[in-house]
Amino acid sequence: MTTSSIWKRIRTALIATGLGLAAAGASAQSFANGADVSWVSQQESSGYKFYNSAGVQTDPFLLLKNLQINAIRLRVWVNPAGGWSGGADVLYKAKRAAAQGQRIMIDFHYSDAWADPGKQNKPAAWANHTIAQLLHDVDSHTRGILNYLKTNGINVEWVQVGNEINGGMLWPEGSTANFANLASLINSGYNASKAVYPNAKVIVHLANGYKMNEFRSFFDRLKANGGKWDVTAMSHYPPPADWANYNRYVSDTMWDMIGRYSKPVMIAEVGMDWQQAAASKSMLTDLLAKTRAMGANGLGVFYWEPQAYPGWQGYTFGAMDTTGKFTAAMDPF
Repeated sequence: MTTSSIWKRIRTALIATGLGLAAAGASAQSFANGADVSWVSQQESSGYKFYNSAGVQTDPFLLLKNLQINAIRLRVWVNPAGGWSGGADVLYKAKRAAAQGQRIMIDFHYSDAWADPGKQNKPAAWANHTIAQLLHDVDSHTRGILNYLKTNGINVEWVQVGNEINGGMLWPEGSTANFANLASLINSGYNASKAVYPNAKVIVHLANGYKMNEFRSFFDRLKANGGKWDVTAMSHYPPPADWANYNRYVSDTMWDMIGRYSKPVMIAEVGMDWQQAAASKSMLTDLLAKTRAMGANGLGVFYWEPQAYPGWQGYTFGAMDTTGKFTAAMDPF
């Protein structure tokens, strides 16, 4: 039997057991066409402007709304340099998103700067804390930020506990070498999130969605250690020349996660080099279709920093050209 045949049978079984497709209308209403725009306020403070296709300067949140982006993801750092992605900056962007009717995801890095598979550095203020103290830190920080947003009128639909935590977070205490600690830290963030926003969905997010075995290993261990989560999320940065295969791999991972843990999935980050707009458009068209095909279990797709000008902070995977206009990569939304 071919791999394709196996996955068709798995999907048919999921649908038959109620884990698969929901009513098409409900899925269309709830599906998140998303974008992480955490850099936008820093870009604007540096003089960057954004334009519609006619060359008229326009609020980037409105530009995204006009591209059918209905959900915004915002990262949170603990004590960041310059205040970027700190509480006040996050609230400023969240208010702008809410003004456009966009739904909001908050992405906790639990660090003063970038957290990803290669680095999960503790905030400086937590550097010498024990695991017991770190559990309190995660609870206090999560509650603090979310309460701050809530008291300022922001509704948060999703909360991401840790960012690309393939190797754990808050190293070394919360590394995957200490998985019981890691599960407890995730649960601390989970419980804090639910205390403020009881209806919010709590996300656990890993990089490299094409690596199914890595996802199985991580989430099997998380489940075995009593970890709690509502949504399984992944990053997806396929190579332009081989995106079709990588889309198939990530789709297989998503279906596997749905069947294995009975939880919905989403693509929390996706991107491709801005100079590959045509390939990116084809890739996203296919990825959105594959995720939507999961019905109520395929929650959405979030482009990572589409508003980033080429080379901003060394990043070239945005969906904006040098004139401040979105490329065709965003059309599939």
